Amino acid sequence: MDIDFTKGDGLVPVIIQNNNTLQVLMLGYMNQEAFNRTKAENRVTFFSRSKNRLWTKGEESGNFLTVKDIQIDCDNDTILIKVESNGPTCHTGSTSCFKEETSKGFVYDLQQTINDRIDFDDKNSYTNKLYKSGINKVAQKVGEEAVELVIEAKDDNADLFKNEAADLLYHYLILLKAKGYAMEDVEAVLQNRQT
Repeated sequence: MDIDFTKGDGLVPVIIQNNNTLQVLMLGYMNQEAFNRTKAENRVTFFSRSKNRLWTKGEESGNFLTVKDIQIDCDNDTILIKVESNGPTCHTGSTSCFKEETSKGFVYDLQQTINDRIDFDDKNSYTNKLYKSGINKVAQKVGEEAVELVIEAKDDNADLFKNEAADLLYHYLILLKAKGYAMEDVEAVLQNRQT
């Protein structure tokens, strides 16, 4: 990556975005040294203009930003870093420094939680136990939840309907994992159908 640090007197703006939800979390600045450390340690390090030194996000709070992807813009003078955040990003306790609390990407956070429980073999997790019971059991559970949703759709109890819809989505995410796919794969199919 050939980043032009000269335009901003050695600093470039860095947009931090949640890798799963795509929510913009914060804006910071990097110099060449901060960028090099970020790449080497896989944790976001900024150049703090107020402290006049390198500052790794989370060094005091423990809310580190783990790098998932780094991109630069077309002018090579702005960086976009997609991250996995380990807690709130903003010092106020908010998810985003822009005070935007959103649930739009919650399904992707849930997908990550499901993956973690399976990948790290969480022995106390219902998700992991269902996954280990095999593809037939997982598929059967999705079928049961789909039938329950259809039954609730015929009634007028909004709470029961929404709960059954949530159960179906949750188990569907487990099925995707069991088949080796993710929501992004399904989204790609839907996007291709728009043409």
